[in-house]
Amino acid sequence: MSKVSIDATDSLPAEDFKAVFRGHPGGVSVITADAGQGPVALTATSVASISVDPPLLVFSISALSSASDGLSRAQTVVVHSLDVHDIELAKLGATSGVDRFAQDQTWTRLSTGETVFDNVRAWVRCEVVERIQAGTSTVIVARGLQSHIARDSQPGELGDALVYHNRSWHHLNSGSHLGH
Repeated sequence: MSKVSIDATDSLPAEDFKAVFRGHPGGVSVITADAGQGPVALTATSVASISVDPPLLVFSISALSSASDGLSRAQTVVVHSLDVHDIELAKLGATSGVDRFAQDQTWTRLSTGETVFDNVRAWVRCEVVERIQAGTSTVIVARGLQSHIARDSQPGELGDALVYHNRSWHHLNSGSHLGH
């Protein structure tokens, strides 16, 4: 595989790129970690599964995030998969300049030390297996080690999915279902 040279002068303007992705909805997650300096958290829509065997997921973190340093150094992370019942946590993780662990949202530590927000739809504890610098972000590949599902949906059902689209939160429901 050859490496492609990236010339910034040939790049799409940032505002055009942002406009493309404002129209592309994403599932909402909160990612937590503790690299030894206290827990950090952020809301992300970049989480995606990339392999079932081994169980791998990927997400990116912007260097501009206050949680970037802690997440970039952590050996393990917890990815919380949110639904509409977790909207306040999603908003908390997306708010800059606040202590995300001093709010009303309750959290605990797993026996392995990672921070987990209580009563979320689901979470997966992961070991970071690769970090890739990509522009102003770090792409993290992580292997699933342990999971917990508090609220599940049957295959084909919408459940109470929470998505972020065009700078706002949305609830997928029966009215948004287009069929198979």
